[in-house]
Amino acid sequence: MQESPMELLWSSSHISGGNAAYVEDMYEIYLFDPNAVSEQWREYFEKLPRVNQGIKQDVPHSAVREHFAQLAKTRAKPLSVETDNSITEHERKQVRVIQLCSAYRQRGHQHAKLDPLGLKKRPPVPDLDLHYHQLSSADHETVFQTGSLFIGKDQASLKEIIDSLEQTYCGSIGAEFMHIVNTEERQWIQQRMESVRSKPAFSPEVKTHLLERLIAAEGMEKSLASKYPGVKRFGLEGGESLIPMLDCMVQRSGSYAAKEMVIGMAHRGRLNVLVNIFGKNPAELFAEFEGKVEYQGSADVKYHQGFSSNVMTAGGEMHLALAFNPSHLEIVSPVVEGSVRARQDRRKDETGEKVVPIVIHGDAAFAGQGVVMETFQMSQTRAYKTGGTIHVVINNQVGFTTNRREDARSTEYCTDVAKMVQAPIFHVNGDDPEAVLFVSQMATDFRQEFKKDVVVDLVCYRRRGHNEADEPSGTQPLMYKQIKKQRTTRDLYADRLIAEGVLSKEQDEQLMHEYRSSLESGQHVVKSLVHEPDKELFVDWTPYIGHDWDCPADTTIDLKQLQEIATRVNTVPEGFPIQRQVSKIYEDRRKMLAGALPINWGFAETLAYGTLLEAGYPVRLTGQDVGRGTFSHRHAVLHNQNDGSAYVPLKNLAKNQPEFTIFDSLLSEEAVLAFEYGYATTSPAGLVIWEAQFGDFANGAQVVIDQFITSGEHKWQRLCGLTMLLPHGYEGQGPEHSSARLERFLQLCAEHNIQVCVPSTPAQVFHMIRRQGIRPLRKPLIVMSPKSLLRHKDATSTLEELAEGHFHTVLDDRDVEDKAAVKRIILCSGRIYYDLRDTLIESGKSDIAIVRIEQLYPFPHEDLSEILLGYPNASEVTWCQEEPMNQGAWYSSQHHMRRAVHELNPKIYLDYAGREASASPAAGYLALHVAQQNQFIAEALDLH
Repeated sequence: MQESPMELLWSSSHISGGNAAYVEDMYEIYLFDPNAVSEQWREYFEKLPRVNQGIKQDVPHSAVREHFAQLAKTRAKPLSVETDNSITEHERKQVRVIQLCSAYRQRGHQHAKLDPLGLKKRPPVPDLDLHYHQLSSADHETVFQTGSLFIGKDQASLKEIIDSLEQTYCGSIGAEFMHIVNTEERQWIQQRMESVRSKPAFSPEVKTHLLERLIAAEGMEKSLASKYPGVKRFGLEGGESLIPMLDCMVQRSGSYAAKEMVIGMAHRGRLNVLVNIFGKNPAELFAEFEGKVEYQGSADVKYHQGFSSNVMTAGGEMHLALAFNPSHLEIVSPVVEGSVRARQDRRKDETGEKVVPIVIHGDAAFAGQGVVMETFQMSQTRAYKTGGTIHVVINNQVGFTTNRREDARSTEYCTDVAKMVQAPIFHVNGDDPEAVLFVSQMATDFRQEFKKDVVVDLVCYRRRGHNEADEPSGTQPLMYKQIKKQRTTRDLYADRLIAEGVLSKEQDEQLMHEYRSSLESGQHVVKSLVHEPDKELFVDWTPYIGHDWDCPADTTIDLKQLQEIATRVNTVPEGFPIQRQVSKIYEDRRKMLAGALPINWGFAETLAYGTLLEAGYPVRLTGQDVGRGTFSHRHAVLHNQNDGSAYVPLKNLAKNQPEFTIFDSLLSEEAVLAFEYGYATTSPAGLVIWEAQFGDFANGAQVVIDQFITSGEHKWQRLCGLTMLLPHGYEGQGPEHSSARLERFLQLCAEHNIQVCVPSTPAQVFHMIRRQGIRPLRKPLIVMSPKSLLRHKDATSTLEELAEGHFHTVLDDRDVEDKAAVKRIILCSGRIYYDLRDTLIESGKSDIAIVRIEQLYPFPHEDLSEILLGYPNASEVTWCQEEPMNQGAWYSSQHHMRRAVHELNPKIYLDYAGREASASPAAGYLALHVAQQNQFIAEALDLH
């Protein structure tokens, strides 16, 4: 049987070879016009099975590929395309034209005119050359089918096609979107760009408004430069197109009925954005420059400050929030995402239509900082998605003094990391405001349509260097030689509009005069600003402001109510098979409820969440293994052993209960913790918890801890009730699985900024968690949570202790029968108490008391002093810790303890018992760990 030309064709190449592209292109032609292909091809395509009969007659490309792949498997005879005599020369050229179109879509951005300075010389792109596709200028006048090219006509000459492609993909916009797998998304971008050749016709009103926004951007910078020369402000000169870009994104998002927008950005252009987008009163900004403001806390520099306002859009009033951020640049990105997710959850906005995130980046930071990748990786996960983020890169083409390509990165573009989530990337020349406007519209619409991230790379420059006190020509002489000659974006666009007859030179000057007058008079310069905002759009923090540290919190609960909640928490649906060990855990919890077993850690913690939910407090818990718990103690999420479905008892306590959110996170600490911080700063009513897999792993998020969690309230007056659960304890597991670096948190403690607790019983963790949720004080809570104590035979509590008790900052020694007989007091925290207690019982000594400090900050001086005074004859007091001397609580807390000891007896010297100072957090060998522990416990108990 003779093979058909199609079968021969496909057998000559693998699916990834040149013939694959040929067949797919031929199929594209067939879809557009069946008569444009030969009869043999048409007959073949007509016989392919259709999908969605009666609705859509297209055959997906995958079906074509699969069919030919099957043919290829059964044939190995090589045969070139040229041997198919039934294919005419025009058909061959038609396919090459389609391949040329594809090349422009793939690589046109590499030929685009993106650099406003004109300094970047890019190598030629072979794919865009006619000869590469076996075409020539002789074919210019030949008419071809336009296929899937959206240019408004079915046929066009090759010259028309090339001109259209050049205008669309090689002008002021360079689009990267062919890496996107989703065909609908690719075709959406193609249609938007090709239908107007990336140059839509804007009305004179739109163009004038665009110029007004550029006048505002430039006018703001000129005003600050004249008033405060040489003062750092990280101005926007060279990147003024950011202002019309944001203006468009705000108004367009509002037209889609968005009610809130959260913007994060670094330094450059921040003051300009505050005045010209958010509507901050220029007089207030000038007062800050002149030091005429009253500061709260330690405050922060002007270009780190946040702000919020309401503006009116075509879709109604919208609340804008600019996130506070430190100099660590990209770390603000996940904070913004957390804040947005909290707002979306509050609005029940599951698709992200009501709250929109925009994050503005610098080019060097976007390419260089790993948290960018982590944030992208979170973007479509259940716990962290926000319906897509609009990313704007202010591409200055230099990082401080680091050259844009040779040293700043290894990728072609600073935005290449965004390809990992198949985000479209639109590079745009900042000196072409209309191209900037078009890209801004397209990016906003893409996010709205597909609920995915999109990136706009605003290619511009820094007119004054890294900051206003910097001399950039010392390191970038050629760039700044050109910048000195470069006319401003505003001037270039004004000349363009005057030449087009959109406005006169006098009208241009009048617009500039009006803006300057408004600025100088201290008026708000944002016309859409709402002066009496709708307070319903705000997050209400009023109930949580102004509370003292010791504000009361009743964490008791009626015993019967606690038992009812415990029953519901332990209920597994009928016919829901769970794993054998998990079933045993739930059976033990039922015994605990009945009083047959004491309450362990996992049950007490679960009951704390259940009682908070019952009382109306939402709970959010995330981390790498929180559903099960790293140490298998929680099992808040049950997994059906037959079909893999999940059931969460805490989500099913009552019909109208508050939300209980629990998600295992991606393997990230920095971005995830920053996200949860942002969430907690925007969600005051509930309990927000991040749990580390091991407390040591919080090291990877130290910037979040230093620059947000411990200092955010005093820098920016941002309250935050985030709870961090950090498994901590020396069980001989080595230096990376022992210490949550308690010493670092204690070193950061000041001005009652955070709480640091080391609970040692299930009742303590129950009341600590309830206290954090119930009392209106919103301070971060850092918990050195246990590992081995989760199943320690003595680390238990009773149901009555949960119902009737409260959180004790200090726990006295319940084993002591005669306090007057005690000569030696050991102070400690955490797991080491149980080892000390076991050894003390073995020794038979009765003149030693072990006192646990459960809250190390704010230090409970009065509670400790009261307990110590209960031992009138004590003559020795020792602090015992399992961490090395230079770590743990010793260095940061000994002065607090000495003060309490001094009140007991001024002659008593506080001794230390623990490991010697060490550069490493813990021993790597179990035998060494045990030997060290035996030695310092013997010293603490004076057993030598």
